[in-house]
Amino acid sequence: MTDCCQRHQKVPETRTWTSFLVEITTDSAIMAGHTPSPHKPRRKAKGAGGPSNLGHSISVESSGRAPSFPLAAFFWPARGSASQWEILPIILMVVGLFRWAASLWGYSGFQKPPMFGDYEAQRHWMEITTHLPITQWYFHDLQWWGLDYPPLTAYHSWLCGKIGSLIDPSWFALYKSRGVHDPNLKIFMRGTVIVSEYLIYIPAVVIFVRRFSRLSGVTSWSASISLTAILMQPGNILIDHIHFQYNTVMLGFVVASMSSMLAGRYLWSAVFFVAALGFKQMALYYAFPVFAFLLGSCFSPKINVLRFIRIALVTVIAFAILLLPFVLGAYKEWKQGIRSKPAPLPLFQGLAAYLDPKAFYYPIVEQLVQMVHRVFPFARGLFEDKVANFWCALNVVVKIKHLPAELLQRMSLIATLASIIPPNLILLVRPRKDLLPLAFATTAWGFFLFSYQVHEKSVLLPLAPMTLLLAGSQGLSKEIRAWVGFANILGCWTMFPLLQRVDLRVPYAVLTLLWAYLLGLPPTSLSVYTLDGQASFKKIVTALIHGAFYLAMAMWHVLELNLQPPSDKPDLWVVANVGVGAAGFALCYLWCFSRLVLQSDILPQALAGKRSKAKTN
Repeated sequence: MTDCCQRHQKVPETRTWTSFLVEITTDSAIMAGHTPSPHKPRRKAKGAGGPSNLGHSISVESSGRAPSFPLAAFFWPARGSASQWEILPIILMVVGLFRWAASLWGYSGFQKPPMFGDYEAQRHWMEITTHLPITQWYFHDLQWWGLDYPPLTAYHSWLCGKIGSLIDPSWFALYKSRGVHDPNLKIFMRGTVIVSEYLIYIPAVVIFVRRFSRLSGVTSWSASISLTAILMQPGNILIDHIHFQYNTVMLGFVVASMSSMLAGRYLWSAVFFVAALGFKQMALYYAFPVFAFLLGSCFSPKINVLRFIRIALVTVIAFAILLLPFVLGAYKEWKQGIRSKPAPLPLFQGLAAYLDPKAFYYPIVEQLVQMVHRVFPFARGLFEDKVANFWCALNVVVKIKHLPAELLQRMSLIATLASIIPPNLILLVRPRKDLLPLAFATTAWGFFLFSYQVHEKSVLLPLAPMTLLLAGSQGLSKEIRAWVGFANILGCWTMFPLLQRVDLRVPYAVLTLLWAYLLGLPPTSLSVYTLDGQASFKKIVTALIHGAFYLAMAMWHVLELNLQPPSDKPDLWVVANVGVGAAGFALCYLWCFSRLVLQSDILPQALAGKRSKAKTN
């Protein structure tokens, strides 16, 4: 009788793993028609217990009450009966189904001449890499989607183009296939995105979530919920599977690098990050935390010079392997006498005075310099379009766009370094594995807000590691869900002007609202901001700030849909989007950085406070 009454009482916030397993066993027995043992041990007193991913909500959910958000409810029947090997295939099938359904929509540049958008750019790179020698890839017809990504993207395009040419050679016919919109080609191109993601990104996320959740003491049931939330991240689906790109391949290599850090495989971490840089230059957003953690691991807890040398050698070798085909191609053409008239170097013009244009090394230098020039287009200016970062927002108030390019570059460099050095110094001094997602997210937010040549889609880079926080300790608690959800929904909202230009309003609304519903976030639910009798100034302020941004986003959509901007201010709604987005992203940076500082115990005050609290207890 006592036990029965006890099960309906308010459950303590924290419990032991033993009591958790006992409840699962009891619930499973009841569902199977068996009577639980009368000798079930009582729960321990309030205050006992280990870490939990759901925070306060898991104690309620595990005792038989309703889950606190819909995604947890979907996994509710599997909380004690299904193993992770039964759940994982279901997760992969469901997220794959959503990706394929999303890909049925249109894509960037569909029937929109003259350039036909990002879809045509990716298709065109498959065209030139399969028909032209490697030495021409970065030189060919630069006015028509000239290749401007690193070598691994070119190799990926070559492989996809070769496979596609076996199906229908007309898809990638040189010069004749520009702007083609064959429905069968669309299916093939969509398939390359999904296959690439399932080969790189999804395995990397699965392994990372498993390792990070174990490191944080999170149950496999909670880890499965986190994994689904991460894989259903709306921004990645909207950009890669609808708008059309391969961002998740680069993100997959980055996550694999982080996962290798968790496993202590630092050489593999270096290799995977070189692969990320070799696929998209935007991976530089993560270069500082990778460097800080790997360097810190060579000096903490003790100096390990051999590890440092090995990491440096592996990094150099990995870069050399990436560039080797271009080097060999240039040398082979020089040896065969295939040499056009040397053109002026687009960068480092003074270097040409010290080089012999007839020497064997000149074509190699020319290839590498052209590659750098295409991958890092400094000549385009600080910003090409209106993006929700600091510079575009500042330009609304103070017209900095007309300042000299050299001055803008210096301003950008100083502001970026000022924002990214503090979090990376923390990671260097405290190379702890549990700090990785926060350090990566803080640094990426700094790059997005202040760096040079930012694109709307670059917001996916800080969102990726920030969303990985869902798999950590208290990752599904209301605070972390509130901030991760706010960042993702705001990120999708800032990409709306890009998406609406290619008629993607409906998938934007469906995928964003679906993800918000699954995690119990506004505008579908306000439960993530309920106080549960534990009102605090921090929670109230967070709810008010987030509420103001959600209201601003909703009002913006209403105004943008119903009111035409004044003729003298045609970009009024885009400018408003930029201002609100930049302010919200700055808050995300501050939240990640403050949480990194507190979690790292880097402040003496925090250490002293924790020690005194421990003594009191």
